[in-house]
Amino acid sequence: MTLRMPAEWTEHERCLMAWPTRAELWGEEALEEARREYANVARAIAAFEPVTMVALPGQGGEAAALCGEGVEVVELPIDDSWFRDSGPIFVLGEDGRRAGVDFRFNAWGQKHFPWDTDDKIAGLLLERLGVERVESSMILEGGAITVDGEGTLITTEQCLLNPNRNPGMSQDEIEAELKAKLGVTKVIWLPYGGLLDTETDGHVDGVCAFVAPGKVVVQLPSDPQHPDYERMRVNRAVLEAATDAQGRRLEIIDLPQSAFVDVEGKDTEVGYLNFYIANGGVVVPVADVPEDEGALAVLAAALPGRKVVGVRSRVIAFGGGGVHCITQQVPAARQLSAAPQVPAAS
Repeated sequence: MTLRMPAEWTEHERCLMAWPTRAELWGEEALEEARREYANVARAIAAFEPVTMVALPGQGGEAAALCGEGVEVVELPIDDSWFRDSGPIFVLGEDGRRAGVDFRFNAWGQKHFPWDTDDKIAGLLLERLGVERVESSMILEGGAITVDGEGTLITTEQCLLNPNRNPGMSQDEIEAELKAKLGVTKVIWLPYGGLLDTETDGHVDGVCAFVAPGKVVVQLPSDPQHPDYERMRVNRAVLEAATDAQGRRLEIIDLPQSAFVDVEGKDTEVGYLNFYIANGGVVVPVADVPEDEGALAVLAAALPGRKVVGVRSRVIAFGGGGVHCITQQVPAARQLSAAPQVPAAS
């Protein structure tokens, strides 16, 4: 039976997150603020669905104290805190069967050392959740793809074809593995990720996101001086010309707002597109700047019927990502009487 990656708006059993631990990534002061921002994101999501926060052994108490009673904390070995990329990618069968694809992880092209523990965390989480593990030898981060749950996947050439990921695989071979492991039948390749996104080499979750079948929100900076002003318009043209796996033309919603703030002396872009779709809600990174209001309004219109919540994510952006980057949804297993639970830390 074909297993297919469901869309993010499919009902979730829970959300997985990981507690910030790589001190050299943040710096001492920024690390403390990053942990507060992670905790705020966790609490915002917990208003919609259960959240499990994985913390490094010995750090569970601090995580639990900051996240509060509504967030479950477990202690497991981790290198870093970006579960969208190092965690498992879940797939579902038509009969409700659930599995997790364990792609390889190499810290975004060996940018951070070590990464061997994060390369193993997907398998460990699947074992604890009691979910079948599907292995892939291909390196892939969850932030590099967006799917509609009906067979269509969008990604960027800038990321997936970067030689620091899978130098021995051609584009056709990468596409074949995406189809085989995630159950998609059509892959739309966009040329560009974000020019400033040197950390992930241009993940698609900074470029566009499916919000419904046949409906895509696209980052389209309105400022001609923005480094991605022309690049995102090239991407949009590709989407305009494309059809999805069902043969439909895509409805495109533009997200023109862009926010730059100073964090630790670095000009940092807080990407509104890096949101998480929860059960009944959308949690969006914001920067506490005037542009926030317009971006939240665009997303509220794009995702009707969901409560849109902005969470300050300046330091998360400084670390290289947003709300989507630090979360991984666990879809509910249909037709199962009870979903296995992650055991709490002792």
